[in-house]
Amino acid sequence: MRQDVAAAPAKVPSPPGPLARLRRTLLAAPANTGLVVATLFFAASLTPSLTPRITLAQAVLSGLCLAAGYGLGVLLRWLWGYLEVPAAGHASASRRRRIVLAACAVLAAVALWRSQHWENIVRALMGLEPAGPARIVGVAAGAIVVAVLVVVVGRMALLAVRAIVGLVELRVPRRIARVAGAIGGVMLLVGLANGVVFAALLDMLDASYRQADALIPPDMPPPTAADSPGSAQSLVAWDQLGRMGRRYVDARPTAADIAAFAGPSAKAPLRVYAGLPTGHTPEARAKLALEELKRVGGFERKALILITPTGTGWVDPSGIDGIEYLYRGDVASVAVQYSYLSSPLTLFLDPDTGGVTARALFREVYGHWRTLPRERRPKLFLHGLSLGALNSERSFELFELLGDPFDGAVWSGPPFAAARWASLTAARNPGTPVWLPQFGDGAFVRFMNQDGSPTPAETPWGPMRLVYLQYGSDAVTFFDRNGFFREPELLHRPRPPDVSPAMRWYPVVTMMQMAMDTSLSMSAPMGFGHVYAPSHYIDAWLEATGIDDWSPAEVERLQRFLDERRAQELSKTGEEVDG
Repeated sequence: MRQDVAAAPAKVPSPPGPLARLRRTLLAAPANTGLVVATLFFAASLTPSLTPRITLAQAVLSGLCLAAGYGLGVLLRWLWGYLEVPAAGHASASRRRRIVLAACAVLAAVALWRSQHWENIVRALMGLEPAGPARIVGVAAGAIVVAVLVVVVGRMALLAVRAIVGLVELRVPRRIARVAGAIGGVMLLVGLANGVVFAALLDMLDASYRQADALIPPDMPPPTAADSPGSAQSLVAWDQLGRMGRRYVDARPTAADIAAFAGPSAKAPLRVYAGLPTGHTPEARAKLALEELKRVGGFERKALILITPTGTGWVDPSGIDGIEYLYRGDVASVAVQYSYLSSPLTLFLDPDTGGVTARALFREVYGHWRTLPRERRPKLFLHGLSLGALNSERSFELFELLGDPFDGAVWSGPPFAAARWASLTAARNPGTPVWLPQFGDGAFVRFMNQDGSPTPAETPWGPMRLVYLQYGSDAVTFFDRNGFFREPELLHRPRPPDVSPAMRWYPVVTMMQMAMDTSLSMSAPMGFGHVYAPSHYIDAWLEATGIDDWSPAEVERLQRFLDERRAQELSKTGEEVDG
C-alpha cells in the first residue's frame, strides 16, 4: 500500500542578527580594486614632498593614503557595478586574488625600499643627517595600523548608514529610501562628530591652552625696569601678559647687547604687549596697549612696529630682533593677543577674532600716529608671521591710507588663505614663478626668499614698502586646495631652490602630503619650511625700512650672530614655536 508522504517545507534561513552583521562587515575581505588603488596611493605617499618626515608622521600619512586609496577603489568598483558594466567571471576569482596580492606586495616592498632614498633627498637639501634603515620598518607597521583603524571606522559608519536606510525603507519606496536614508545617516554621523566628539575636544583644548597661557615659569620674575610691561609702573600687570607675552617682553635685548654691534649710542628697545586677560574685547585690549605704548615713550622712537602675533600670541624672535639691532635699539613694538589656541586651530575655529584684534590695534595706533607732526613721529611698520601675517593684512584698507600711508610692512610665511597675498601673487608679472613673484615695477610690493628679491636693488620704492618673505618649502604658504586634481603651480619649472626636483604630483596623494607638510613645517631646520631665519628677516627689513647706515660687513656679522643664537635656542628642549 502506497502512503503519500507530504514533503517537508524548506527551512528558510533567518536573517543575521546585528552582531553577526557587524562582525561580517568589519571582517570582510578587502576588495581587489581597493587593494590595488590603496597600494598605488601608499607608494606615492612615500615619495618626496616639501619637508622631511619623521617616522611617525610618515606612518600616519601613508596609513591615511592607504585608507583613502582603498575607499576610492571600492567606490570605483561599486560605480562599475552600478553602471552594469560586465565584470570578470567568478571562475578565476581565486587566481585573480593571488595575482593582486602578489603584485601589491611587490609594489609596496619596492616603494618602502626606495622611501629611504626619497626621504634623504629632502634631508640632504636641508642639511640634515640621513634617515636610518629602521625607519622603513616603523613606517610599514605604523601605516598598516592607521589604515586598518580608518577602514574599520569607515565600515562602522557605513553600517550605521545602511541601518538608517533600512529603517526608512519600511515607510517609503526603496529608491527614495536609499537616497533619503543615506543623506540622513551621513548628517547624523556628522552631527554627532561635531556636536559631541568635536565639542568635547574643543573644550579640552581650550582649557588646556588657557591653563598653559596662565603659567608663569618660576625663573621669570616680573621686570623691574619702568619702561617694561608688567613692571610696578606698568598699566599691564605681569600675570595679564600671558605666557607668550611674558616671554616676548622678558627677551628684549639690553642696550649693552645692541651696543656690541651698533656702537655706544645704542638704546634698549621698547616692547609693549597686551594679553587676553587685559580686556574683555579686542577694542579694550587695543586701547590699553596704546596707553601703555604712550606711557613708555614708544612714539618718541625712530620706528614703531605693529606686530600681529600667531594664534597663541607668540611673536617670532627672529622677526623682531633684527630690526631692533638695525635701528640701534631706537625702536618700539606693540602686540595684542587674540587667542590661546595654536594658529591652525585658531584659523579653523575662530577665523575672525585675529583680524578684528589687528584692526582694533591698527586703528588705535595709526589714529594717534597721524595726529603727530610728520617730522617728529616715528616711522610706522607692520609685521606678522603666518596667521599674524594674514591678520596684519586685514588690519587696514588701502583707501584709508591714501592721504597718509604708513611706511611699510614685513610679512613672513603668509598662509595660503591670506587674501591680499593671494591676489598680489595671482596678478604677478608674466613669466615670474609663483614662489618668487614680481609685481609691477617693484615700487609697492616685493617678494623675497632665502636668496633675496629678484627686483634690482636700485629700483626705487614708492611711499609705502610691502615685503613678503616666503620659502618655497613652506607648505603653510603654498598648500594648494586644488591639488586634489591639479598639479600645484609650485611644482612647475623652475622649482624653488629648497624644493626637491624629485617631488612629483599625484592626484589626491600630493594634496595629502602637503597637508601633512603644513603640520611639519615648524619642525624644519631654520631657513626652510616655516622656520624663518634672522638673517633673511634682516634682508627683508633692510628692504622695507631703507636703512643704509650699516656696512655690508656689519650686516653680515649681525646676521651670523643672530642666526647662530637662534639655532641654539631652537635646539634647546622645550623651545616652543607656533606657526
